[in-house]
Amino acid sequence: MPENWKTYKLKEAANLSTGFAFKSKDYRNTGDLKVIRGKNITEGFLRWGEDSRYWNFSMEKLDKYAVEEGDIVVGMDGSKIGKNRAIVRSQDLPSILAQRVGRINAKSEIAEQKFLWQLINNKIFEDYINNVKTGTSIPHISLTQIGNFEIELPPREEQKSIASILSALDDKIELNLQMNKTLEEMAMALYKHWFVDFGPFQDGEFMDSEFGEIPKGWEVKELKDLIQLNPRLSLKKGSEASFVEMKVLPIDVMSVSDVVQKEFKGGSKFQNGDTLFARITPCLENGKTAFVDFLEPGEIAFGSTEFLVMRTKEGVSKYWTYCLARDTNFRNFAISTMVGTSGRQRVQNDPFLSYEIPQPPKEIFDSFSEISEPWFQLIRINTIENKTLTQLRDTLLPKLISGEVRVKDVEKTLTEVL
Repeated sequence: MPENWKTYKLKEAANLSTGFAFKSKDYRNTGDLKVIRGKNITEGFLRWGEDSRYWNFSMEKLDKYAVEEGDIVVGMDGSKIGKNRAIVRSQDLPSILAQRVGRINAKSEIAEQKFLWQLINNKIFEDYINNVKTGTSIPHISLTQIGNFEIELPPREEQKSIASILSALDDKIELNLQMNKTLEEMAMALYKHWFVDFGPFQDGEFMDSEFGEIPKGWEVKELKDLIQLNPRLSLKKGSEASFVEMKVLPIDVMSVSDVVQKEFKGGSKFQNGDTLFARITPCLENGKTAFVDFLEPGEIAFGSTEFLVMRTKEGVSKYWTYCLARDTNFRNFAISTMVGTSGRQRVQNDPFLSYEIPQPPKEIFDSFSEISEPWFQLIRINTIENKTLTQLRDTLLPKLISGEVRVKDVEKTLTEVL
């Protein structure tokens, strides 16, 4: 560490606080004032899914729990503890903090907020949290444990310079994420326009069906006629293969970025082009769904036994299948088929496959694929780039902190990368 740097505990360089103990009766599903819970906090950003909660009363006497742009928030329990950290953006406001979420604000005379964010949004912090966390079924940490995280701080001006460089990487990552969200929204809008509202076919003939009026030439089919559920694939026991666990399945986008190699002992098997659909509560209600596009050609991967693997049959668009899996009506139907004890309910295969859908002629599916495929491919390109940028950011930070590299040495390289 350079001579003019100092070591602090986080609580010495920042003010720490937690949120308000909301009760379930205090929430509603619509409104402007968001409640930041652990499940809203992902790796770097706040995400607002269909199950987001809102405060049902006025802000009177609760002002101290309201967050501001630039606040650092950390989830204090859950399976992704350590990774659940985010910096509040303008689009996340107005928001209020729930109880099991920590907030970190730099003491301006000691630290720069954006520099602290780089120390938190990093594997260094993640490893520390994983070493001090307690609990088995639901890991958790305390505000005291967060406050005891040791950090090394240079003079304020150097903090600003380092934060500026690394923030440029964060900005590019966020830009890619926003682009991916927009591309997915475009695919979903096209899906709804064609297959739900029958928009392009309104000038043609319609006919009566058990589903209601549908375009002439379409047929009402059950889901089992359009997809294979959990198709048979072979992996040798004890072999190494790509593995996706339930906790990394995204809730509001299609891409999976956290894929690891693991010994195969059992689980759902899948290949590129398949859709992964969480079948268990609360993962299904939370929106956990993904499109498999991260494997090598012909590669077989595996994941949680609680995945339903949806593979299109011949003549059906694989992109349509993913969009169907994101469709609110379909998800509500899947939820209605769940059985089991409270908290461990699961979708049942046969009722799931009985879902009725108007099936268009093959050329309609082909046209949908032709339009949407470039969007899905660009989403994958952006996801790969974000993984590279994240690795670069996480590699640079300890080198900048240790003095192994200096700000001026990396500015040119990052300009070329970005």
